[in-house]
Amino acid sequence: MLAILQIILAVAIITLILLQERTSGISGLLGGGDSGGYYQARRGMERIIFIATIVLAVVFIVLAVWQLVVRG
Repeated sequence: MLAILQIILAVAIITLILLQERTSGISGLLGGGDSGGYYQARRGMERIIFIATIVLAVVFIVLAVWQLVVRG
């Protein structure tokens, strides 16, 4: 049961990470694009996706540790 829940959480985390808007392509790695050194606050749906990603990641880690303790 825990393994299935972890798989579902992993897919949800991957989906949320892919939904987050970032600079695309290699220009983001080389310093080009929109990475011009300014800070933009997260608002609206972007903030909800960001917080949900963190919450699901923490839940995933807790379940992974719990599974180690239960099976260990």
